[in-house]
Amino acid sequence: KDERSRFWRVYKRVAEEHDSEFLERYTSDMNIVLIFSGLFSAVGTSFIVAMESDFSPDPSDTTNALLKQLVQIGLGNLAEAGTAPVDPASGWSPTASVLWVQTIAYGSLSMSLLAAFGAVLGMQW
Repeated sequence: KDERSRFWRVYKRVAEEHDSEFLERYTSDMNIVLIFSGLFSAVGTSFIVAMESDFSPDPSDTTNALLKQLVQIGLGNLAEAGTAPVDPASGWSPTASVLWVQTIAYGSLSMSLLAAFGAVLGMQW
């Protein structure tokens, strides 16, 4: 019986040393993942905000079209000015490259947030 109790004492000591090293190493790794995913999320979000204007038409185009129509009315060219106001934004749509870049940016932000979420779960476990 002494041999068994000695074995389990040694086993417990070795296992606790191994577990504490394991937890220390992976806790620091999770901290690093959390920091870098947070930084990457912040940078990715700033790029997404900067590219958000590509999803809407240029408001100066509408202003210029309406000014042109007012000038035509002022000059007496009612036929050329037309009866309905001009809306150049009605035929506008974002290009395929803008859609692809936005898709990739949102995908990378999602993966970064997922990595941060996984790191937080790993830290709490």
